[in-house]
Amino acid sequence: MIIAIASGKGGTGKTTVATNLALVISEEMKVQFLDCDVEEPNAHLFLKPRWQHSEPVSIPVPQVDLDRCNYCGICAEVCAFNAIMVGKETVLVFEPLCHGCGGCTYFCPEKAIREIDRPIGVLESGPAGALSFVHGKLNPGEALSPPLIKAVKRTADPANLTIVDAAPGASCPVVEAIHGSDYCLLVTEPTPFGLNDLAIAVELLKKLHLPGGVVINRSLGGEGENEIEAYCRQEGIPVLLKMPWDRELASLYARGEPAATHLPAWRELFAGLAGQIPIERKEGR
Repeated sequence: MIIAIASGKGGTGKTTVATNLALVISEEMKVQFLDCDVEEPNAHLFLKPRWQHSEPVSIPVPQVDLDRCNYCGICAEVCAFNAIMVGKETVLVFEPLCHGCGGCTYFCPEKAIREIDRPIGVLESGPAGALSFVHGKLNPGEALSPPLIKAVKRTADPANLTIVDAAPGASCPVVEAIHGSDYCLLVTEPTPFGLNDLAIAVELLKKLHLPGGVVINRSLGGEGENEIEAYCRQEGIPVLLKMPWDRELASLYARGEPAATHLPAWRELFAGLAGQIPIERKEGR
């Protein structure tokens, strides 16, 4: 089974939920943790893996043989991302815009284009106690993260329960991270921004036909929290956990220490959360 942890906005406590949930579930079964927030991975700060493997991740980009090119412009016409410009006597390739689809190479009538690898990041993996840990690190300035997220997800072992920590928001990297999951936890906070972005994330789950539940972090009661709970009832999505504001939890977070291994009360909270997730494989996966 694959459980994705996402949030409509940043700073809601998504990685806190993901890491602590992985730790409590790993007490009963094999768990693999995939940090797919490749632009700013930080789960390793809490799970502290022992790195054993590292490999570069690349995408194919076109390289044009000007001796064979007749400057017909077909490659530029088929490129949906404007990564190629054809002039009278030259062809310019804007590699950062290229998505590696291979269309230009396929349609070139003169076979003047071949593909070369362009590194976009690195994949690192290793054990983190009882967990198997993998994350991706996007190169600075690189805009294209989905291929690196795909590389991280390809390491998923079907023999394990897999926890996927997605990026915040509801853009392409999040879609790529949570696509194919069995269940998705959405972590929010009782603020107007939290509710607004939660609604966007819930719409994303609907589009992907993905079941899920909500975790409300920094719970203090009050109008904002009531509005989130009312919205969840309206949408038929359960609120599985309300995490109270806790200064000791914040202190542990600042030191990079998971609450589930230091505070018995918080371990019980996350164990209760795990017990509400239908941990089973979907038929036909």
